[in-house]
Parts: sequence; structure tokens; C-alpha cells
Amino acid sequence: MMKKRFSSGSCNATLIPFTMVLSFSLFSVLYFFNADSSSRFNHVSSVLNSPSFPRNQDQSLRSEKPTERDPQHSFLQVESQISCDRSHYHYDLCSINGPNVLDPISSTFYAIGPTSPRKFKQKIRPYPRKWENLTMSKIKEVTLISGPKGPKCNVIHNTSAVVFSAGGYTGNFFHDFNDGFVPLFITVRSMSLSNHDVVLVIEKSRDWWVSKYSDLLGAFSNYPIINLDNETITHCFKSVSLGLVSHGFMTIKPRLMPKPTTILDFHYFLNKAYGKAQQSDFTIPMTRPKLVLLSRSGGVGRVILNQVEMKTMAENMGFNVIVFEPKPENTLFEAQRLINESHVMVGVHGAALTHFLLLRPGSVFIQVVPIGIDGVAEMCFGKPAKEMGLTYLEYKIRVEESSLVNRYNKSDPVLTNPMSSNKNWWADLGKVYLKEQNVELDLIRFKDYLKYAYNKAKRFMNKVG
Repeated sequence: MMKKRFSSGSCNATLIPFTMVLSFSLFSVLYFFNADSSSRFNHVSSVLNSPSFPRNQDQSLRSEKPTERDPQHSFLQVESQISCDRSHYHYDLCSINGPNVLDPISSTFYAIGPTSPRKFKQKIRPYPRKWENLTMSKIKEVTLISGPKGPKCNVIHNTSAVVFSAGGYTGNFFHDFNDGFVPLFITVRSMSLSNHDVVLVIEKSRDWWVSKYSDLLGAFSNYPIINLDNETITHCFKSVSLGLVSHGFMTIKPRLMPKPTTILDFHYFLNKAYGKAQQSDFTIPMTRPKLVLLSRSGGVGRVILNQVEMKTMAENMGFNVIVFEPKPENTLFEAQRLINESHVMVGVHGAALTHFLLLRPGSVFIQVVPIGIDGVAEMCFGKPAKEMGLTYLEYKIRVEESSLVNRYNKSDPVLTNPMSSNKNWWADLGKVYLKEQNVELDLIRFKDYLKYAYNKAKRFMNKVG
């Protein structure tokens, strides 16, 4: 039996600008060495136990409790309603622990309570890529104010609000989940609210994005989305939380949740959102394992040049092969139905591999890893796939399988030692290893991977259908 290979490789399927990649590199170093640091996450469990988290405050907000005769007592009560936790590497969190009113024109939340001539203010960019200064500079700031009386309410909501941005890298399928829906799932699950009992207030809530993910957004909230960019009337809430909690790349850490929760729970959440039971029942019995081949074409890079031959080989082996090239117009409902009913998924590293979240636990997931992106491939897809209970196989291509051999000398560090020898690796990640590189699989070597996957898929198919 072939030995499974687990290694690592970039989450973004599109060309990554130098500045973004450079900042991403700094994150990677810190992430691998500090992601599990208790000092970075030791507040999370207690912070998230309240409907109006977080209770951890900035140093500027901490003060001794005033006596009842303190003339500033009423003001400090209002000021203490606003709290911000800026201790995390990936994100900031702010909240108003009590009634508040949103003025969407100025993107400002006013605490409702005793008034004071003194104004207390905090600002937040509610997007969980805090370490990337360039990205965060393009995220709209939202303001929280206590003190002076805010505007009157036009609409009163008898529930809480969660505020976040769908800007940044939103629109790339990987980032839609890594920076959006997985952190949103963590955040909402960490709030002591019943299902759907939250209003989503979203900056950059573009129509095409809402349409594409309407079923998934509806699984988070029964209420209409408030578009922070287009809304013109004021709204009042019982409390509000701004920002999304991220545990790292495509992961959910049970020890940081009020109740044990994993990425597998998010998989079941997706199934529920799209009307699927946790275990699929098929009306038509399958005799051949279904293999979904995620395809890439055009000038996007990481194309399988001998895809036709690879597909034929898999079919001759006994697979029912479905070629799936995701397009912007594809709904997630269509993808969920296809992927959830398959037994094997194969694809080259890229954003489309995010579809692994739709595979049933026990399915086989083969990631083809081009040269130069080992560590990022593991971080973005390999590690979370194993956490979700998939049989994960990594096919690391050899130099002779990369189209880069036609551009560079075989002794060039770009090919022989990308991480250690090429000082420009981070700059080349987007331009060279993702954009310019295609792969031509060694079908003799890859056949061993398919054989292993076929045997696993047959046992899985016989077990669950």
C-alpha cells in the first residue's frame, strides 16, 4: 500500500501583489511559531461567554470602580459599555454591552444611556487580517461612541448585531471562507444567542456576493442584512459586537470555544444551510466511486497540462470522473451537491480546493502541490482537511513535472531550493510559483496515488453509499 504523504504549500488562487505577499510572509513566520501561544489567545474563552463580548478592555478603558457618590459615576457606566480587545494577532474585537443606535451615514454606533458632555470614542476595522497593514487600510473604520446623545431610532431590533467587513480579499473563494464565513461561524457560535438571533451588519455587502451566498448567510441570521455602505436610516440594537474571531488559517480550535467546536461542525453547518443531512442518502446506487477533478484553464497558472490523460487513467481504474471548473456564476448549492456526493476530490493547490469543506468525513482529498509552495499548501488545506476527518494525500510534484523547467536553468534556486536559496521567494510566490507555473503529472507515479484513493473510496462507498 502506498504510504500517505503529508507536507505543506498559497491560499490565494490569484496573483498576489508583492506587498501583500511580503506581509503574508511575516505572518507565516509568526503563525507557525506563535499561533498556539497562550499569551495570544488566553482571553478568548472568557471573552466569548457573554452575548455582548468582549469584556477585556484596552488599558485606556480600565479604571477603578467609582463610589456611588462619585459625580462621574453615571458617565463611567456609559463609558464601560464600550470595550475593545486588541490583544490578538489576527483580529480586533469591540462591543457595546447594552442598547445602542447605529448611524449608517457616519458608520457610528452610539451607546444609549446617561448622557455626558464628555465624549468617549473607539474605532475598529472589522476584518480579521490585522497583521496586513495595506489590506486593513482599505477596510472602512467603524466608530463606537458614548457620552453625548446619539440620533433617534428609525428601526428597533430586539436582538444583537454582529458587524464585519466583506472587503479585503472577499471575492476569492478561499478568502470568502478563511476571512469571512469560518470566523463568522466562530463568532456567532461563541455568542450566547439562539440560532439566527443576530442581525448581520456588513460593510462591502455587494449584491453579487449576497446573492452567491444567500443560503449560507440565511443560516446565520433570519433578519435582512444591513448594508453599511447603502443604508440611510438609523437602527437600534440590544448590543453590538464588531469584528470577527479568527483562530488561524481555515481552522477552529475547540479549546478556544465556549463549547467544543471544530471545522467538522462547520462542515455540518454548510450541509444544513444547503438542505443536506449530515449523512447523504442516494436515490441511485453507485457502482463506481465518484472522483471530482477540480480543473483550471487559461492563463491563471497551476493548470494540469495532461489532464485528459489523467482523467482517462482514472476512468480506466474504475472511477466515475467529473471535471469541475468553478466559475463565478456557479452557486454554492450546485457545488455542495456535487462535492458532497463524491468520494474523492483531486486538484492543484488554489482557492478552488476550499471545496474540501463540502466533502464528507472519510472522503479522499488529493492536493497536487507545485514546487515552491509546500508550507502554504499544508497550512491552507492539508492541516484543516485532516482536522475534518478526510483521508488527505499530498502529491508533491518533482522539478521535471513543473513548466518552470522551460523558463529556468535546472540548477537555478527557483527550482532547486525555493525557500532557502532564493531570497526573492516571497515576491516570486505570486508571480512565479502561482501564476507562471503549470504542472504535467508523472502519470506512472500519480497512478499509485489513485490506486490508494480508489481502495479507500470503495470502502468508504460501501460503508456510507
